Amino acid sequence: MAALEPPHADRRPTTRTVHGVPLTDDYAWLRADNWRDVMRDPKLLAADIRAYLEAENAYADAYFAPLEGLKQALVAEMRGRIKEDDSTVPAPDGPFAYYSRHREGGQHPLACRKPWPEGPEEILLDGDQEAAGKAYFHLGGWRHSPNHQRFAWAVDEQGSELHTLRVRELATGTALPDIITETTGDLLWSTDGAALYYIRRDAEHRPSKVFRHHIGTAPEADVLIYEEPDKGFFVSLGETQSRAFGLISCGDHETSEVHLIDLADPAAPPRLVAARTPGVRYEVEHHPALAGVDSLVLLTNADGAEDFKIVTTPTATPERAHWRDLVPDAPGRMILSHTVFAHHMARLEREAGLPRIIVRALDTGAEHAVAFDEEAYALGLHPGFAFDTTEVRFTYASMTTPSEVWSYDMADRARALLKRQEVPSGHDPADYVTRRIFAPAADGETVPVSLLYRKGTALDGSAPLLLYGYGAYGITIPASFSTSRLSLVDRGFIYAIAHIRGGTDKGWRWYANGKLTHKTNTFTDFIAVAEHLVAEKFTRPEGIVAHGGSAGGMLMGAIANMRPELFAGIVAEVPFVDVLTTMLDDTLPLTPPEWPEWGNPITDPDAFTRMRGYSPVDNVHAAAYPAIFALAGLTDPRVTYWEPAKWVARLRAAKTSTAPLLLRTNMDAGHGGAAGRFDRLDEVALVYLFALKTVGALAPVPVPEPA
Repeated sequence: MAALEPPHADRRPTTRTVHGVPLTDDYAWLRADNWRDVMRDPKLLAADIRAYLEAENAYADAYFAPLEGLKQALVAEMRGRIKEDDSTVPAPDGPFAYYSRHREGGQHPLACRKPWPEGPEEILLDGDQEAAGKAYFHLGGWRHSPNHQRFAWAVDEQGSELHTLRVRELATGTALPDIITETTGDLLWSTDGAALYYIRRDAEHRPSKVFRHHIGTAPEADVLIYEEPDKGFFVSLGETQSRAFGLISCGDHETSEVHLIDLADPAAPPRLVAARTPGVRYEVEHHPALAGVDSLVLLTNADGAEDFKIVTTPTATPERAHWRDLVPDAPGRMILSHTVFAHHMARLEREAGLPRIIVRALDTGAEHAVAFDEEAYALGLHPGFAFDTTEVRFTYASMTTPSEVWSYDMADRARALLKRQEVPSGHDPADYVTRRIFAPAADGETVPVSLLYRKGTALDGSAPLLLYGYGAYGITIPASFSTSRLSLVDRGFIYAIAHIRGGTDKGWRWYANGKLTHKTNTFTDFIAVAEHLVAEKFTRPEGIVAHGGSAGGMLMGAIANMRPELFAGIVAEVPFVDVLTTMLDDTLPLTPPEWPEWGNPITDPDAFTRMRGYSPVDNVHAAAYPAIFALAGLTDPRVTYWEPAKWVARLRAAKTSTAPLLLRTNMDAGHGGAAGRFDRLDEVALVYLFALKTVGALAPVPVPEPA
């Protein structure tokens, strides 16, 4: 590698002045002027930009080339833990049960159904067949019509999240000529299956327009039923569990508004639930006869309910003046989601960093919890298609326990295991340890940390450790099971997740204290976790590899600038690192909706100064940076490829260390990387290779025997 000259991007300075401050960008040319066209056709990328990205790819490939044997071993290990012909648990819906599965060796899912409770399988869509010959293929949403006669699906063939919708008649298998392009992939059927609702992206790639398409008509005749006027709001589609209403949800990161679609009357215009109020969020469920009244059941933070409450309101008069508390707010207990059935309501909530399920009998108000014992675990609710049922399904996993799907009877509290994730190469949870510890932050807060390691791993500071973090948008990284992680853990690594501020692990305040004026708490929390893990002898500074993606990639860029000596290596996947420049550009699709998260530096000089103080690209300086591996996607609409490219170019020009600096851009994919389930393993293997090489753990290590 020392003999191979690293690429150097040309410096082509451009300068502008914002709030009286001159901003010079040496690498602005890496942003393609025709980037929207590149999203649709990557071949349209300018030759000089492509040449630079390909030179960086060649440099990264040369770095990994001597490790090809280990890479293939890692891929084989990870693939060996995947049940290749796996399937989801069938979900009953009237006369059929619907599910997806993979075939042996298949990269993409098959959408299937069979008569319920027994009968032969019918393949509704073959993902492998649809993907044949395509460099990128991702199945977005798919949905059968309520009358089970039609099937609609969405496909993204560039990684740009521009989906094409198609429809099939199930009785004959005939593909209909109804083809709709440049949608988000959201799908919703009318009750009679004669109309399909979808969302188009506008010229700026923003999901903003909801259309109704009548099967058998030309898309040009589709009816626009809602258009979002605020460029800071995105639009999505959903459905109540009762299946009476479709939901047009509009919002940014702190405000929402919902309009109801009467699915039984496609001609009826959408109906507003409650007008948007800055800072107020709500999500809608429905019950046709709650206490004898057709009602909406809302999850909301209105009226100061910081950690959310559940209210009811008559469907006929849904305005806020009629909202009445059903489940009051309880500070420190955050309600995450709710589903309303005919006789029960199930909600997912989190307290002290751990999730639980609460079931409420709607007639009496009596509640009970579905509880679990492990120190750290992940939990999810999966309500299925039925409304008048006592069954709800949930998934459970921990960092040591493979994912389980359970059926739970909300009336008699009986639970039945429907499926446990199989690990074909073998996995014994007793061979591993999962723990939850708390790291002290400088301001007195304590940051939860989830840990996974193999029994027998020395906890004397000698073990290498991969520390993962995200910390934005209120998203919580679950302490769930991953077969891939075992390839690191079995090589002596400790795997850690830092549940830093910016997520909602400790309630909404945990999120609020990691955004806007408090954004730097996210970075200092991550650093505090790293320091605590060293102090407690889980690892050593030269043994820590930090890892984050997207907004977590911004975290990686920030901690690289703040404490480069604390980390042996940093992996930043699709990293949001050119924060200030991006937030100053309101023509980018994600910029206006992001202002509530980061601030608006265009109109607010304080936000400009604050953002300029932590934006990773703007704070690169002469320093002994650790080894850094950045990954990007050429057609990524969320974190555009030029952000990591500019970051790496600036780092390469400024760093004083000889540690490797790598950029690898997937020229055929977007934000999620490779779409095929096995192709994705190649990218995971590169991340693990980088971590293993960085800490000097390439040689095989004896698998520790359990104590």
